[in-house]
Amino acid sequence: MAVAPAAAMLESASWTFSNGVIAGLLPVHVLMLVILGAGLAMLWRLHRAREVYLVDYGCFLGEPRHRVPFATALEHGRLMNKLIDEESLSFMVRLHQKSAIGEETSVPDSFCCIPPDRSIEASRQEAELVIFSAVDKALDRSKLNPEDIDAVIVACSFTTVTPVFADVVVNRYKLRDDVQSVNLSGMGCSGALIAIGLARNLLRVAPPGRHVLVIATEILSSMLYTGTKREMLVPNVLFRMGAAAMIMTNSPERARFRLGPIVRTLTAARDSDYRCAFQEEDDEGITGIKLSKDLPVVAANALKGHITAFGPAVLPVSELLRVALSIVRNRLFSAGTKEGRRYYRPSFGKVFQHFCIHPGGRRVLYEVQRGLGLSDRDMEASHMTLHRFGNMASSSLLYELDYIEAKRWMKKGDRLCMISFSPGIDCSSVVWECVKPTADTGSGPWPGPDASTATLCRFPKLLKGHKQSCSVTELHRPELRRPTSYHVLSGIP
Repeated sequence: MAVAPAAAMLESASWTFSNGVIAGLLPVHVLMLVILGAGLAMLWRLHRAREVYLVDYGCFLGEPRHRVPFATALEHGRLMNKLIDEESLSFMVRLHQKSAIGEETSVPDSFCCIPPDRSIEASRQEAELVIFSAVDKALDRSKLNPEDIDAVIVACSFTTVTPVFADVVVNRYKLRDDVQSVNLSGMGCSGALIAIGLARNLLRVAPPGRHVLVIATEILSSMLYTGTKREMLVPNVLFRMGAAAMIMTNSPERARFRLGPIVRTLTAARDSDYRCAFQEEDDEGITGIKLSKDLPVVAANALKGHITAFGPAVLPVSELLRVALSIVRNRLFSAGTKEGRRYYRPSFGKVFQHFCIHPGGRRVLYEVQRGLGLSDRDMEASHMTLHRFGNMASSSLLYELDYIEAKRWMKKGDRLCMISFSPGIDCSSVVWECVKPTADTGSGPWPGPDASTATLCRFPKLLKGHKQSCSVTELHRPELRRPTSYHVLSGIP
């Protein structure tokens, strides 16, 4: 019975003590506590990882004078008989016929000269043409001014001049004196995604409202190979002129895409991967880029390791459990033999609604499609970009994104996966989530069907051994489109 009064006395004493402590605090103490709490909250906001967004982007579109139909390229090659022998020309003709590259790709003006102009001035003029055009479109679509740019990142792999292209952009648009500039070289066809990762790191630690201009291009004027080594003639056929610019920010205002996980893997420790794409001189001292004939297979094998790192970052738990159970089942019941083992292949089509795969070549695209289990619909943007524009190095991925938006496939909440490869082998993946679909489908390289300048290019597209083409009726009536045919819109009349 004495316990209850004792407990009541202790509770009363505790209450009195607490009231006394609170009452004993001076106003200055209360103010200090409030300031300390606000400071801690501000430090947490400053050091937490900020969301990064894509405001908008722009792509270079060549004029009709930049077009190089096959007949023009063939005649030009025959006129350069002092630089290119008949055997090398025949090899490039056969390669072009198998490349799936169409008749409206673009090359720089320097290629029209005989002999081609490979001077520094020609490279600088080509860079200014493609870069300024892409940046102008990105600024126009984003409704931003040059003074809003806080950093510039330019990715150009094989051509570097002084001043670097990042400084050329700063000078052209008269950016602020405190602007940061970075020029990436040697990154190959993964340059754009590597630049996106660098921009993300800058924006995560920058104050809110900052903007980074990212530019991806490849300059062809200095890349033309005029020797006879077949492995080094391949880039002459595949690469074409192009550039893309994007504006990224750490503020959700005006943003159209939210940046997701970025994963990058490098297999350069393996000699076969390290030398599959190698810049060197041939026996005659002519510099070029040697592409191994095993490049598609090497890239596919590198992709397998990349997916091992990329999958856990994007796949749901259910898919990861299926993969784990598949591995356990094969190890327990396959008796140590590789024959008969069937691993579960995760369904990336359930996670992403759209894919942009680097169009390094038709064989590369087919290997990636088989490795990831993607549908023809998933690969359409990549195949169409390869056909219409060729391989434009790392900027090709933005052309594919614009194709998807021109077809009005992109919806709010859709997730997009970009995958690229570069010498090394360097595999990079970037995930985007659509925040606001574009309402402007007429200003990109693939104007939509409602654009006044849109024309439909009728051409056959090889797919599983069949030739398919689409008609104007099929374009405007989606229910009549055949699932195995590819449709393209071009802004060139």
